[in-house]
Amino acid sequence: MLHVPPLVSTLTIGLVLAFSLGLLAHRLKLPPLVGYLIAGVAIGFAPGVGADQNIANQLAEVGVILLLFGVGLHFSVQDLLSVRAIAISGAVVQGLIALPLGMAVGWGLGWSPAAGLIYGLALSVASTVVLLRMLQERRLVDTERGKITVGWLIVQDIAMVLALVLLPAITGLFEGEAPPDTGAMLRQVAEVIGKLVIFSVAMLLVGKKLIPMLLHYVAHTGSRELFRLAVLSIALGFAFLAAELFGVSLALGAFFAGMMLSESQLSQQAATESLPLRDAFAVLFFVSVGMLFHPAIMADAPLAVIATVLIIIVAKSVAAYLVVRVFGYTRDAAFVISASLAQIGEFSFILASLGMRLGVLPSEGRDLIIAGAIISILLNPILFAALDAYFARRERAAAEAADAAPKDEIASEEEQATPTREPIRPTALTDHVVLVGHGRVGKFISKALRERGTPLYVIEDNADDVADLKEHGIEALNGNGADPEVIQSANLPEARCLLVAIPDAFEGGQVVQQARAINAIFPIIARAHSEEEIDHLIKLGANLVVMGEHEIAKAMIGDVGGVPSPTKSDGETPNQPVVVEISGST
Repeated sequence: MLHVPPLVSTLTIGLVLAFSLGLLAHRLKLPPLVGYLIAGVAIGFAPGVGADQNIANQLAEVGVILLLFGVGLHFSVQDLLSVRAIAISGAVVQGLIALPLGMAVGWGLGWSPAAGLIYGLALSVASTVVLLRMLQERRLVDTERGKITVGWLIVQDIAMVLALVLLPAITGLFEGEAPPDTGAMLRQVAEVIGKLVIFSVAMLLVGKKLIPMLLHYVAHTGSRELFRLAVLSIALGFAFLAAELFGVSLALGAFFAGMMLSESQLSQQAATESLPLRDAFAVLFFVSVGMLFHPAIMADAPLAVIATVLIIIVAKSVAAYLVVRVFGYTRDAAFVISASLAQIGEFSFILASLGMRLGVLPSEGRDLIIAGAIISILLNPILFAALDAYFARRERAAAEAADAAPKDEIASEEEQATPTREPIRPTALTDHVVLVGHGRVGKFISKALRERGTPLYVIEDNADDVADLKEHGIEALNGNGADPEVIQSANLPEARCLLVAIPDAFEGGQVVQQARAINAIFPIIARAHSEEEIDHLIKLGANLVVMGEHEIAKAMIGDVGGVPSPTKSDGETPNQPVVVEISGST
């Protein structure tokens, strides 16, 4: 009988079960990540199924790398520097709150001070995957609140790198061992900081030129396969070099690599190519967390579990809220940022593993950290939903008050509702062209329509392209055209036509299907790369489908001389779906 390798079985079982339970969670109106976590718990209860915990953790690490790389593509050095004051202050204050509270819980459970120290540190650092997924789902990454939260996260990651170096010596002091050599400790700290500085300078001086140059060179080969491989090589390769040569976390190395590439015109294409793998491996992170869970801790130490969750969700959130308010931001911004940071994840598990290896943290402490992580991850979407309900209720009250108040009375910023999702306001344009996607094809289209003076509304998920369009007086929205809320903003009932210029036929099909449901009669033109994609888009409601390869062939045959171009059958009526081919395959 053939033996299935552990890597294959772990990947297969993890993804299949996550998909099944994630779909069920979605049907029950729950976030899919609830299903992913339950999938991990189920696998953990059935160790004989062939899934390997260690392999699952390593696969999850790939997801974290790709996730941070993708965030870096939408971030810049200026963005990071602009929030450095509040990010550093917030990370320090949260640590100073969570650390003594964690030590107090450890003291109550009879642990050593060293165990309480590691436990408190583990509760102080937020989960990269959960935080970024929540920000991305709510289109907050490119907002000021999103930049503050990501900067906060980066500071926490750097602090944890230093903590991992110093903890063996510090916990030794608590355990009554001989005091470590102060000079040696200072040299260690200096070495870590020096490596971080060298890494940062190297990325700024070398990576900023090398990474875009490499990607541009590959793009000119015309091979999409090589381009996709180059993106993955940059993300994983620079993360690996950062960890091996500079002692920086893999996630932080990938973030810097993405940030260096963000100024390239190919950054959006790089993000698109890495998206499918990023999402798949990020799902495995939640599965791996669920596999670690030991439910017995809920019955053995219920009060300790409650205390752990309260530190993560209440104490850390209060600390974050106060810091944000001290820096002069609105109450609503403080609510959103504090909710984003109210969970724990990857570094917490790393710290727990270190504590176990040092023989300091009892297994009960590890189980409490994992229980706190799972519960806080499950509660995080509920926190945002509660904020949405609160803001909506206040918005209705403000609207009623505005109707009753004199017209010249203007509410202050604090009195305005600030939803946790970036608000989308429908366009007032009529008889306009709606363009979904502003890549290489979309840019040609928008330029031509601008020259004709045609009213244009663009939906594009690259924030830099949207900002550039707005500077040129074109109304544009940063978002995914497949998002029902985003496509609703385009005022499709009053639009002249819809042009779907994104290269992904699956996503394009979702746009076409939703648009056709909104407007049953206006023309929809989409693009495709194969005959199957053409059929798929026509079935979903596209009137015209564009495929570059057909037009290239037609032009080449036509240039031979006297050869008639391919035409449609005479029996075809104007209202029938047709295939239109134009030059250019991207």
